Order: sequence, then C-alpha cells, then structure tokens
Amino acid sequence: MYSLKGSAWASRKGPGRRHVTVLHRNIEPANRDPRAKGPRRAVKMVSLVCTLQDHRDDVNWCAFSLGLLATCSTDKTVRVYSAADFSELPFSPLVGHGYAVHCCCFSPCGRFLASCSTDATTIVWSMDSGDMAAVLEHPGRSPVRVCTFAPGSSYLVSGASDGTLALWDFQSKAILKTATVGETAVVACSFTPCGQMLATGSTYGDLRLWDLYLNQLHVMKNAHDLGVACCHFAPQIQSDGQSVHFLLGSCGQDSLLKIWTVLWHRPAGCKLRLLHTLAGQSAPVLSCAFSADGQLLVSGSVDKTVAVYDAHQGLLLYTLKQHERYVTACAFSPKTALIATGSMDKTVNVWRLLDGSSEHGNEEKAVPGRRSGGCVNLLASDWSEDDVSAWLCEEGLDALVSTFKANNIDGAELLGLTKETLTTELKVDSLGLRNKLLRKVEELKMSMVCTGVPDEFLCPITREIMTDPVIAADGFSYEKDAIEGWISSRNRSSPMTNLPLQTTVLTPNRTLKLAIGRWKATQL
Repeated sequence: MYSLKGSAWASRKGPGRRHVTVLHRNIEPANRDPRAKGPRRAVKMVSLVCTLQDHRDDVNWCAFSLGLLATCSTDKTVRVYSAADFSELPFSPLVGHGYAVHCCCFSPCGRFLASCSTDATTIVWSMDSGDMAAVLEHPGRSPVRVCTFAPGSSYLVSGASDGTLALWDFQSKAILKTATVGETAVVACSFTPCGQMLATGSTYGDLRLWDLYLNQLHVMKNAHDLGVACCHFAPQIQSDGQSVHFLLGSCGQDSLLKIWTVLWHRPAGCKLRLLHTLAGQSAPVLSCAFSADGQLLVSGSVDKTVAVYDAHQGLLLYTLKQHERYVTACAFSPKTALIATGSMDKTVNVWRLLDGSSEHGNEEKAVPGRRSGGCVNLLASDWSEDDVSAWLCEEGLDALVSTFKANNIDGAELLGLTKETLTTELKVDSLGLRNKLLRKVEELKMSMVCTGVPDEFLCPITREIMTDPVIAADGFSYEKDAIEGWISSRNRSSPMTNLPLQTTVLTPNRTLKLAIGRWKATQL
C-alpha cells in the first residue's frame, strides 16, 4: 500500500487568472503482500499533472475520450478540455441544463458527449461545435441520474430517480424501450465492452444485468448494503470457448469496492460471482473505474481519498490524498496513463501514473497557465451601469458597451437578459455575440458559489442566493418561485430526496431571509 502526502498549490497572476503548478510525488513501496502472484507492477510514482478549478459547485462526473476530458457539476454546466494540455475548448462550458448535471459520457467515436440532469433530460452535444445534437426527455419527467452509450452503436441508456431505464437511438431521437427496477433510483449503469449487455445499480443496493433490449437477465440483491453508487465494466472480453467472462467493478454506501465476474453461457444464461471485496477506504465509496488495460481499478470516497487497486489480485496500490471534500468522480484515460478525479471541493485533479523506468528528465511538464473562470463581485444585482460596462470590457464584450449604456442596463437588468430581449429590444444581431454574452451571464450567476457564500443561503434548485426562501414539506428551504415551478412539473417529489412531498404547502422562512439580508449588508 502507498499513500501520498503533501498538497498541491496554485499561484495567482493577475485578477481572475489562476496558474496550475505541477507537483510530483514519489511513492514508497510497501512490503509485498504474500498473497500476490506473478511480477509486481513497475509503477513507482504518481504525478499530479494539474488541478482544474472552473466549476462553481460539486463536480459529479468525469469522462475521457481519446482526446478530450469532460466534467459536469451541480453548477448546471458541462466543461470540456483538451486531454493534451487541459486547456478548455472554445465552446466550453456547455450550458443547456436547468438543474444539476449528474453524469456525462462520450460516444464510442468521441464525436458526441451526453449529459443528464435533474431537469429530466439527457442532452447529446456535438464535440465539433458544442451545439446540441439531441435533447432526450426521460419518460415521466423524473430526474436523470446516469447515462451511458452502448459501444459500437448509437444506442444510449438513461436511468432515473423513479427507477426507470430508457433505451434511446439518439440519432433518430427515438425511445426504443423502457424498463423499471421498482421504487428506487437508478444511479449506476455500464455496458459490457461488446455492447450486448449492461449492468445497473440502485439506491436499494441491487445490481441487475440486462440485455441490449432491456430484458432482465440476472439480479444480485443487496450487492451493496445501503445502496450502489457506481458500477463499471473492464474493457476486456475473456472467453474459455464455452462461456464469455467480463469483470465488473461496483461500489456503494457500505464503504466497499467489489469486483465481480460476469459469466455468460448461452444455455445456462448469465451469472454474477464475487471475486474481491476491497475495503481500502473508510467511508462510502462513490465512484469507480477500470483502466484501459483492465489491470487497475480506481475509486473515490467520502473519506476524501482516491484508491488505486490491482484489479486482478485485489490489492491496494496507492492512496491519493489531495481533495478537500468527498471524491465523487473518477475516470481513466483510454489512451494514456492518466486518471481524472472530481470532488465536492469543486476541483478536478488529473494524475499520471509513471512506470519504474521513468526518469526525472521525462517528468510531465507543467500545464501552461490558463484562466479558471475568475470570481467577480458576488452582488451583481447591485452593480451600476458603469460596473456593467467594466465587466463587459473585462469579458471581451466591448462591442456591447455603447448599446448597454444607451439602454441604461444595470446589474439587475443584466442578470435578467434573455435571448429574446437581446434580439428584439437591444437589437444585438450577431448570433455569436448574443450566445457569448448569455454564457458569461450564466457564469456570473454561478460565480457566487466560489466567493464564500454560505451554502445554506443558496437555493438547492437554482444554486442562487434566495430572496424569498420558503420551507417545503421535506424540511429543506428553497427559493419560492423555484420550488413552486418544481412542484408543478415534477409530480410533487422532493428535489433533495426524490421522495413524494406529503403536502405542497410552503412556509416562509423569515429567519433565513433576515440572515441573508444581514450577510448581504456585510458585503457592501
């Protein structure tokens, strides 16, 4: 076993710009486990390549393609980076979801990226332009918790909080079939490398195997006590001539990571057999992923650590201690020895595994400095017209300054701008300019999360400071307009628990409103 100590840091250079510093760590090998068979892996060092700090709220998922890294967040955005130097692509962030984005995944060819959200949609984005290629509305309008493409096809599966699965052909935008796992949320889904079978995990703790047409093949009850959090198939297919074998990793609220073998034999059907139970982390394990060669399995935990295991021997190789809050996401690059890990600390760490033959002269070079999305004045609604003009210049929108001044646009009006307002009232004819402004305004709204706003002042639905907080039947406080809109379109389920609300009565939270008012006064 190994552990990493110390911390990475970032140096500031100018307002709103953050430069990433690379920190290398040598790992001292532990005594060889007597259970280990065969030659030991030659990995001797883990290098922290960079820390991405663009998201304004919890990072929920990371995904690699051959050339890109995608991340998604509770801040309602998806961000896309080059996997070569981790610079953000020009069309990033992708803005289109109305609520938190829970999962993202690349199509097998890498030309498309799917993301799913509490807003009950799965959006498919073009990686050539960043445009929406399809918007898939989940049956029943339930929050979508997970989505994944089938290898070698245009099929996409999405799983929702109401226990439903939907099989889509995203090119035709047609739903092909639905299935249900009962009154529990589907939070995990992964296809076998052949694309003919998939596994799902639920908050009840069950693992289920399905064929490509959502016919259930096998159920493993209570695979994880208190619930499954994630599952992932290794990319390899093994066969002994009579049956086909796949490795499946799963993790859950029981603080365990498990490795299963899935056996498929046509006359006998499908079976799931437990190979290893790994207890290298001390709290619920929220994410797991196999390496491209199937030799390693990585997991992220509530204990703030990332664990890397030898998948075949079930041995803990490294414990990476870098994140400051729960590690919610992890992914291996299919092309290089890179791992991306995402956390509730709003960051994504990119790590490189170096083999024993690597010399210091070949160490990873520092990623050039890049903007991480500067935090601007939180109370943008209080900006004057001059403040808005200064912000436009800072964001490269100088061409709009005269128009905004002529129309007396202050901070409150800036935050309320829509595509229709820009087109019909302000006569902004340039499509590119309109879209850039709307993206920047959305980032401005989200920037409050990175400026030290107490989390209890933010509406769980909009992630904006509440002006009229109310208490719902689930005991949580929300912005009144947001929760009323949610109740009218979400079958009266709680945004926080996904359970039915016993009543739709909303009680004003005057104490919270006063506290927010006092806090705002201290920010002037």
